[in-house]
Amino acid sequence: MQKESFFNARIETMSRDELDGLIDERVRYTVRYASEHSPFYRKWFSRHNLDPGSIREHEDLLELPLVSATMIRKNQPPETPDFEFLSAEWDQIFTIHETSGTSGTPKSFFLTWDDWIRHAEKYARIFVSQGFGPGDRVVVCSTYGMNIGANTMTLAARDSGITIIPTGKCSFPSRILRNYRPTGIVGSIFKLLHLARRMSNEGYNPRDSSIERLIVGGESFAEESRAYLSELWGRPVYNTYGSTEGTMCGECTALTGLHVPEDLVHLDVYDPSLEKFVPDGECGRAVLTTLIPAGGRSGTLLLNYDTEDTTVVITRDPCPCGRTHMRIVNPQREAETYWLLGTPVNRVDIERGVFQPDSMEYLTGEYEAFIYGRADEDEVTLRLSLEAHDPDQTDKVLVKDRFLAAFFGSKPDLARAYGENLEILFNFTPPGGLELYQVRGRPKRFVDRRDNA
Repeated sequence: MQKESFFNARIETMSRDELDGLIDERVRYTVRYASEHSPFYRKWFSRHNLDPGSIREHEDLLELPLVSATMIRKNQPPETPDFEFLSAEWDQIFTIHETSGTSGTPKSFFLTWDDWIRHAEKYARIFVSQGFGPGDRVVVCSTYGMNIGANTMTLAARDSGITIIPTGKCSFPSRILRNYRPTGIVGSIFKLLHLARRMSNEGYNPRDSSIERLIVGGESFAEESRAYLSELWGRPVYNTYGSTEGTMCGECTALTGLHVPEDLVHLDVYDPSLEKFVPDGECGRAVLTTLIPAGGRSGTLLLNYDTEDTTVVITRDPCPCGRTHMRIVNPQREAETYWLLGTPVNRVDIERGVFQPDSMEYLTGEYEAFIYGRADEDEVTLRLSLEAHDPDQTDKVLVKDRFLAAFFGSKPDLARAYGENLEILFNFTPPGGLELYQVRGRPKRFVDRRDNA
């Protein structure tokens, strides 16, 4: 069966004027729906003396206060008797979900069937834009549980003619690949690296598998780690970005940034003070607003929600693939950014230095980094632990030099401080020797251990 180029061509190829008009229409309906159905927003509009009817277009969202993750947690049990963000009657709620809770009490989200249809369409568009369609078989390594990612992909596959193999983990036996001959796998960079390594140890070259493309999601990553993963498998690697809050953006085969489904979720980029929008091309905080079509329902909607992720709008011009929705760079978590001597350093900056081509002859790609120092001293130590296939046979000087060149390439101020206020220590461990292997749940690869951390 021939694969389609678009899942919803009419929407995905709308002119910018038509798309902006549709967005404004849905902003008006969503704001009105929030004021009528959400206890939180009803009080929120009253407390801030705001008239929901005054929000006529997406630029007017700037007049509304931001909503944070902390606000959501403070407006649900055990902080309050009821779920204040619940915006539909209980008999309309199809499923209940929670975030991972890695940064505190899990946030609760409620989905109507309308919500699920919209979420599924977002991901179906991503699948189709990456070349998937009828006849494809995709292994989903994302956990099936109270998060929504794996279930969203499964529902999206139904609408796209794709067969899902719901393993939930990348530790599945290699017979899954040999017997069912899947054409794609969804997982994190490191899950797919582990899988490739295990296959190779079993004498099964990942390049000889039936896999045609890999989809990476769940966390930000360095382009260098993507390139290494692509080299191991001999396949293209596409990026996705999603959350329980409902973002779900994805790269198409043109690899020119992540498409934002602008008709279903509005994304603004704010300056660091969170007081104004930044121009396209500048980095800022990603702030999202749920968009509900007229007559639709939502179990939990968000207006001006601060994702605490940073991104850049690359362009709003049409993509070479034909899609007209804006494209953004892969967002980075602000919680994974720390300041070293006045310079912001994200986990991705560390990862970029690790995954240098020459270094990967010796390294597995697993790493962790720790910051040490005293709050009352202007000196910082960055200790980097790298997992090597064989530390005794590793060219440690080469690995160190390659890391420093890549790391300082985008951090010139830290390059000038190196050897004076900044010390970088390298530690090489055998497989299984990193601290993160002793931690349950999602490992933190970049940790601030300074006295004031």
